Amino acid sequence: MLFESADEFVKSPRRAVTVFGMAGVGKTRLSAMLRASNWFHYSADYRIGTRYMGEAIVDNFKREAMKVPFLAELLRSDSIYISSNLTFDNLDPLSTYLGTPGNPDKGGLPLGEYQRRQEQHRVAEVAALQDVPHFIERAKALYGYDDFITDTGGSLIEVIDPTNPADPVIETLASATALLYIRGTGKDAAELVKRFKKSPKPLYYRPEFLVEKWAEYKLIQGIVDDYDVDPSGFGLWSFEALLQDRLPRYQTLADNFGYTVEASDLAMVRDGDEFVDLMAAAIEKRMR
Repeated sequence: MLFESADEFVKSPRRAVTVFGMAGVGKTRLSAMLRASNWFHYSADYRIGTRYMGEAIVDNFKREAMKVPFLAELLRSDSIYISSNLTFDNLDPLSTYLGTPGNPDKGGLPLGEYQRRQEQHRVAEVAALQDVPHFIERAKALYGYDDFITDTGGSLIEVIDPTNPADPVIETLASATALLYIRGTGKDAAELVKRFKKSPKPLYYRPEFLVEKWAEYKLIQGIVDDYDVDPSGFGLWSFEALLQDRLPRYQTLADNFGYTVEASDLAMVRDGDEFVDLMAAAIEKRMR
């Protein structure tokens, strides 16, 4: 959804925007703020973790609980109930399920099982993103929202081809929403790595990238057996590599199909009206 003028967006009776970019640049903060300005907030990660992977996440909790005899007996007799408390701000249940490949004795997953869960996430993310037009209409029909924001995860760029207008996810999002890249700085990236060390987020890798980095990490560390890979070490090392790999592809997506704003400019936005002004400036910049 590219506009012929900034006024076309500003004066539109209904607006829909999909924000994307690396974690930590302000996508969820913006979405929460717009929610307070009467925008409908659609979180792709929440949709993934509830509608499409909720059962797998809860089954994983139950699998772990069944290892404890006391809890196992209560589960078998339906005396206790286990559920996921995943929210827009707490994606830990999804992160825990996706896990990290490596030594199971250190909390890792065998590579094959990790790849199986990665494929589950890919399918779920594509489905969640293709649900956006339905939710735009649902938000209007049920709740009366005219304005809509799609808050995507950092892995959006992993499930699309940012150069292909016929990509099914791009086709869906670009026909129903304006795509907006929130561009961070090198400082933002460094801060994100620090935050990742403290609180890992759900990660999805393109299959070929995962295989390449797995082999590279083992070579660097002098590891032969997958079982000897430290999951924490691989997770952090690969995250930094993944981040650098994603950044130019985010920009390609914005250049081809959308708009770009700086994370530092977005940080100054305080309400829906100021966001509309920022979006208008991005439209004018692209037109120039």
